[in-house]
Amino acid sequence: MGIDLKAGGKSKKTKRTAPKSNDIYLKLLVKIPLLCRLVYDLGINGGILFVYFQLYRFLVRRTGSSFNAVILKRLFMSKINKAPLSLSRLVRYMDGKDGKIAVVVAAVTDDVRVYEVPSLKVCALRFTETARARIEKAGGECLTFDQLALRAPLGQNTVLLRGPKNAREAVKHFGPAPGVPHSHTKPYVRAKGRKFEKARGRRNSRGYKN
Repeated sequence: MGIDLKAGGKSKKTKRTAPKSNDIYLKLLVKIPLLCRLVYDLGINGGILFVYFQLYRFLVRRTGSSFNAVILKRLFMSKINKAPLSLSRLVRYMDGKDGKIAVVVAAVTDDVRVYEVPSLKVCALRFTETARARIEKAGGECLTFDQLALRAPLGQNTVLLRGPKNAREAVKHFGPAPGVPHSHTKPYVRAKGRKFEKARGRRNSRGYKN
């Protein structure tokens, strides 16, 4: 019996080479990030027309910057692998890194448990409304990735951060079966009472021991 090559049986390059998301902004970042501004005069009302004429792929290819390569790879990732970063973690990670730009290829969310927000420069895919307001009120900046490409095309003076990928509720249920010795896996149970998945019969402290 042979390998069905059309079904991907022999495919060893399984990493993404393009985002699966239909987010227009994300596709623009991958394909055409903003690297220059052209002033377009309409004759009546002047305006600034942002022209996307370069690619993040282009930055990776032409600059050889590993920073840009990591950004491109993370833009391709699924939503689960782009975990949001809270404001409290952002403040903690940026402590002692004055003047640097925090780069998060994910969303930045607010955290009511942090009372004082220092002045931060943060580049992210998205900011919640309250997180953006608190950062800007403290004298900081909320940047987009096209603005970052203008300021730091090689990733100069940046700190690349990620959110806690394994903080999801689903991850707590992964691992050895609940009830086996030394397992810390969270069971899928209705309740944590005496009658529900307490491994009766495995040890004397649980009813009886076989």
